Amino acid sequence: MDIAHLIQTVLIYALPVLLAITVHEAAHGYAARYFGDNTAYSLGRVTLNPIPHIDPMGTILMPLMLYFATSGAFLFGYAKPVPVRFGNLRNPKRDMVWVALAGPCVNFLQAFVWGVLLYALIGFGFTEPFFVKMCQGGILVNLVMFAFNLFPLPPLDGGRILVGLLPYRQAELVSRVEPWGFFIVMALVIMKVVDWLWMRPVMALTEWVLGLLLSPLAWLVA
Repeated sequence: MDIAHLIQTVLIYALPVLLAITVHEAAHGYAARYFGDNTAYSLGRVTLNPIPHIDPMGTILMPLMLYFATSGAFLFGYAKPVPVRFGNLRNPKRDMVWVALAGPCVNFLQAFVWGVLLYALIGFGFTEPFFVKMCQGGILVNLVMFAFNLFPLPPLDGGRILVGLLPYRQAELVSRVEPWGFFIVMALVIMKVVDWLWMRPVMALTEWVLGLLLSPLAWLVA
């Protein structure tokens, strides 16, 4: 393992990753508060300070161990989930959809902002590789978080959205998966089912939409 390459990779991705997970979790907490649940706010989780959102195992140790174990071929991590008491929401079944959507939506917005910054650097002739790669990393990290979190299985955001959209009987059946959902998702990730059946098509569509939104800037700096 090239330690110098590892340090460079960590430095490039550190800020994009911290921003991605911090704003993602804070958005869940803010949406929950807006729709009637103050749990996350009372615990100090509606904040842009990354420290309350960092899970020592999921945010730091697991990604590093996987990076070394797979030579960077496979990475996975997670932040400390924002606590939401869906029963406190004014309309629990409907509002849980908006609370769940808040996280992925701000990831897509961040990808767009990193894209704008990338084209701004290019437009002003600032081509320092480190900052260009950081912008590219910011786009990639947020698009991955956007797509992965929308996978329709609890406890991921997509699973919560699915539960909120389904009729009550079907929603109850899907929600029963949640206690084992993390382990099911991990198994599907390891078997590359999530990659082939979900991540690749969703990422391709999301990248196309992002490219369309950024196309005026791409035309300006061409």
